[in-house]
Amino acid sequence: MKPVVALVGRPNVGKSTLFNRLTRSRQALVADFPGLTRDRHYGEGRGGPRDYIVIDTGGFEPVNAEGIVREMAAQTEQAIAESDVIVFVLDAREGLTAHDRRIAERLRITGRPIVLAVNKAEGMRSEAVAEFHELGLGEPLMISASHGDGVRDLMEFALAGFMQPAAVADDEGADAESGGKRIRVAVVGRPNVGKSTLINALIGEQRLIAFDQPGTTRDSIEVEFEFQGQSFTLIDTAGIRRRGKVFEAIEKFSVVKTLQSIADCNVVILLLDAASEIADQDAHIAGFVLESGRALVVAVNKWDGLDDYQRDRIKREIDRKLHFLRWARVHHISALKKSGLGALMRSVVEAHRAAFAKLSTPKLTRALIAAVARQQPARAGHSRPKLRYAHQGGHNPPIIVVHGNSLGHVSDAYRRYLESQFREHFELTGQPPRVEFRTSKNPYVA
Repeated sequence: MKPVVALVGRPNVGKSTLFNRLTRSRQALVADFPGLTRDRHYGEGRGGPRDYIVIDTGGFEPVNAEGIVREMAAQTEQAIAESDVIVFVLDAREGLTAHDRRIAERLRITGRPIVLAVNKAEGMRSEAVAEFHELGLGEPLMISASHGDGVRDLMEFALAGFMQPAAVADDEGADAESGGKRIRVAVVGRPNVGKSTLINALIGEQRLIAFDQPGTTRDSIEVEFEFQGQSFTLIDTAGIRRRGKVFEAIEKFSVVKTLQSIADCNVVILLLDAASEIADQDAHIAGFVLESGRALVVAVNKWDGLDDYQRDRIKREIDRKLHFLRWARVHHISALKKSGLGALMRSVVEAHRAAFAKLSTPKLTRALIAAVARQQPARAGHSRPKLRYAHQGGHNPPIIVVHGNSLGHVSDAYRRYLESQFREHFELTGQPPRVEFRTSKNPYVA
């Protein structure tokens, strides 16, 4: 098994920067703001003597924590419990603080091996970090997570007690093979609609901080999950507010991470709040998902708290404001009470199947001929565009390439008509196809 390394420390010492360096990624959100990371963030370590799993954590306050800080501390405690070795990240520029001493007292009683990583030490002499010996946790190692200085030596020291497994190549191949079948699902929506609560309910543990405060989730957190034999990667995202409501730089970064998560996933769950009206922002988020070409399932959360009149009102609002999503499944759920989740995940699998459907050229061409016979494209001047045959040009979303003559004059309305006809004919529930036109070259034109 791969050893687990937990990065622990007070806020803004560079844990997320070190996490990104170790995973050779930009998965963790990084900015010069304390308290940016809140949930546990897992990644595959790609630097050091062997393979390992690294956990990024939020700023740790081991005593007298209240509110959201207490929830962050609980996430760090869970990461410590899951770890095989702890990397205690400190700040060389600020020196040893009382907060560092409190964390050291908590880590000392865990029984885990502890490695001191004194970050932001670029250009400093070794005497500058001598004060960290006071912690009594071993030799402080000077590193620079942003520049990479000393990071490899740090991980070699941290993992010195763990031997590389003999069959690592076979294990990696098995992971790659299983990873290819994994469905990536991004849960998106406005702030405080219950995205983290939904993921916690699906995986059966308090994996993400669910707190009654908008903006609790700031980064996009990936969680592996299995349902009825199918492997998923669930992505919890930050809530997206209207552009005019986004003032903090942190929130701007979070929105960018959410949009990236939508682009990188296979299926999106658009989570709506039944306890409030369907807002214009819900339609804006849905529009972005539609533009990105991702498969979509709509989930209306907090359904258990409504009476019959309120439920009818929400259904009418969805039909009116999200009428362009009539091709997507809509589920009424309660993430808190874990009701309706099975049907929701089955629709996710169905939408994923539609996104990667294989459509043969003969069937596509027959569907195209039937659609044209039902309604022909409008004339362009003295001629009418001629649609001759179709074939598949890609997946996720399914791209259908239509060949013919004078197709540059086909209107957007007729394109949408063809997309709806193909969707209904091939039962692509949750995933509208995209139609592209290719005009044949006239051999008689010089």
